[in-house]
Amino acid sequence: MTNTIGNANGGASIHILLQGKGGVGKSLISAILSQYLLSKGQDVRGIDADPVNQTLSEYRGLAVSCLNLLKEGSVDQREFDLLMERFLTESGTFVVDTGASTFIPLWHYILENHALDYLRERGKRVFVHSVITGGQSLNDTLAGFEQLAETTREKNIVVWLNEYFGNHGEAAVAGCAARPFRTVGRNSICLVRAFLSKWGKSNESSSRARLKTDNRRSGSAAWDAAQAG
Repeated sequence: MTNTIGNANGGASIHILLQGKGGVGKSLISAILSQYLLSKGQDVRGIDADPVNQTLSEYRGLAVSCLNLLKEGSVDQREFDLLMERFLTESGTFVVDTGASTFIPLWHYILENHALDYLRERGKRVFVHSVITGGQSLNDTLAGFEQLAETTREKNIVVWLNEYFGNHGEAAVAGCAARPFRTVGRNSICLVRAFLSKWGKSNESSSRARLKTDNRRSGSAAWDAAQAG
């Protein structure tokens, strides 16, 4: 993994949180990611696109705008076009938090309209962040990740391992034919272990997290490269 994953031309980089399982920490990770990028001196623009629980926008210390991308269960083309226009015309780093109900329609819409290719051709780098939890939601979150990994040709996926609900049991999962954990390593740029000690909602001080990049994916260099804008 090299630093070429960063956006060399200085344009905006875009981070989108996607996972079909609700309540696994997408909004908290969006907040952690935003704070991390801010600590690196980046101009972060947060977008809360969760139509049900707009949790990211409740973090008062972050500059977050709300956007409802869904209309009657489908992607609102007008709102999506406005989002794309922001990506193309505004500088800075975008962090987009989405809801579980947004996952399938939004990802399919992005693929059908070749949105990632369109942005890449215009010098933007898009990173898709997904969450895999331990415990009872392990299989559901693996399935959500696999939907992303199997439909993108780029290694533009950042996988967050949330152990709040239990250990992932990686050795056991690696040998499971139905949910091959090796897919994570093959399609992701890095793994980020997020040890979430306490869930945060509107008050940022109510959450504590310590992050480290999985050593199997090129160490901290891979994560620093992923967040470069």
